[in-house]
Amino acid sequence: FYDWLKGGSGDVEGLNYAVFALGNKTYEHFNAMGIFVDKQLEKQGGKRMFKLGLGDDDSNLEDDFITWKEGFWQAVCEKFNIEASAEDFNMRQYEEKVLAEGDYNPEKLYTGEPARLRSYITQRPPFDVKNPYLAPIRVNRNIHSDKSDRHCMHIELDIKDSRIRYDAGDHVAIYPKNNEELVNRLGELLGVNLDTVFTMTNLDEDSTKKHPFPCPTTYRTALTYHVDITALPRTHIMKELAEYCSDTAEKERLHLMSTTSPEGKDLYHNWVVDSCRHITHILEDTPSCKPKIDHIMELLPRLQPRFYSISSSSRVHSDSIHVTGVVVEYSTKTGRLNKGVATTWLKPMIPKEGDEFKVPIYVRRSQFRLPNRPQTPVIMIGPGTGLAPFRGFIQERAWQKAQDKPVGETHLYFGCRNKEIDFTYRDELTKYEQDGVIQLHTAFSRDQAQKAYVTHRLREHAQKVWNLIGDQGAHLYVCGDAKMMAKDVHNIITEICEKEGNMSHDDAVAYVKKMEQQKRYSADVWS
Repeated sequence: FYDWLKGGSGDVEGLNYAVFALGNKTYEHFNAMGIFVDKQLEKQGGKRMFKLGLGDDDSNLEDDFITWKEGFWQAVCEKFNIEASAEDFNMRQYEEKVLAEGDYNPEKLYTGEPARLRSYITQRPPFDVKNPYLAPIRVNRNIHSDKSDRHCMHIELDIKDSRIRYDAGDHVAIYPKNNEELVNRLGELLGVNLDTVFTMTNLDEDSTKKHPFPCPTTYRTALTYHVDITALPRTHIMKELAEYCSDTAEKERLHLMSTTSPEGKDLYHNWVVDSCRHITHILEDTPSCKPKIDHIMELLPRLQPRFYSISSSSRVHSDSIHVTGVVVEYSTKTGRLNKGVATTWLKPMIPKEGDEFKVPIYVRRSQFRLPNRPQTPVIMIGPGTGLAPFRGFIQERAWQKAQDKPVGETHLYFGCRNKEIDFTYRDELTKYEQDGVIQLHTAFSRDQAQKAYVTHRLREHAQKVWNLIGDQGAHLYVCGDAKMMAKDVHNIITEICEKEGNMSHDDAVAYVKKMEQQKRYSADVWS
């Protein structure tokens, strides 16, 4: 589509159009695709019906869309002389049918597979998003000290018989399960028997998406494997929930949160977002709200696979994939304990003799790659679990060195809170440093009065960093938080190019931009 539009060969003369773009301001190219489409359609003779909308997922994407949509519908009505309000019609997309015991074949009942019936039993390659591999967990251990208030898992997944291939820098997708207690509590609040068999069918017969998730199945299976019951409900869900309230005050409160008024926005942000209330919490705190379970399953988003940077190299570990992840757990303003879906599920899966655990996975290819020439120097910057892909890179560089290949300088900038508490893979990294595989530069933010971060180390080593990237053509890699760390690193590298490379600020910005275009500056970040 991009190439077609860019080429200008499409017939869009006189086409009425409007564009609302989805993006996140923490990323450099914020809504670049939407901006491009809007400009190209106008340039090629299209007629813009309404101004370009820019949604920001770092703030409130839905509020952005609702505000834009109100003006959009007004413009459409004026354009075509339609007398109508911008009020939405409450239309259901799916129709539920509860199945009695004789109404379905038990052999054709979905039990958690993401797409293909009985795929977890047949397990035929190739394995992908619709056909994940059930990988046995070989190792699951905590690599933080016992003194740490966090639990960091090192997991090794067995792929020996799967024909799965991967490269250092790729991602592994893991399909998680929702917490059993949470599923049971939600079933209790909704007043249903979770073992009821049902199907949901699209009311639009022409739609290619016949069901919201694999059907027929049970409520328990749907809530466990397919519905994201811990997602914070968007404002349109609050509007739908309001209709199920028998208490007037509760109904008005939920409805207010669905509006774009300043009061409604503030209430939604404080009561849902800041307090981290998911659907179970909302129903607990709004006792008169009794929605239908099928409507809840239609409204909530689908439970997505979790992607982890692979922390191993297939050159060294061809029959296993390593994952590094911190267990997510935090207290909310309401005094509840919220837990990460995938990490909470994985944490107790510690293999013992006669007790095997398997998780559904597939590999997603990445552009995050070591240089083709081993002699090219590399600089890796990864605080915390941002170290994960670099562990794979280091294993690969060590393997290359063992093959007597000329290997360039390999610098790792790693940061964490305390050297003795959460220095992940400390012994491994120390050994690699002793063996001359890497040059290790650490920053421990809480081991001294003045906090130290990887950006401080980069600034301290500015001359060396410039020598590597400016004179030796080094490749630079960043992994971790997009909102703060990645931006800070980008600014420091630009500053180093400006000062050590004797450039103007604009030239330094252009230089870093060129590095990115040449794949010499790569980022694997999350927000």
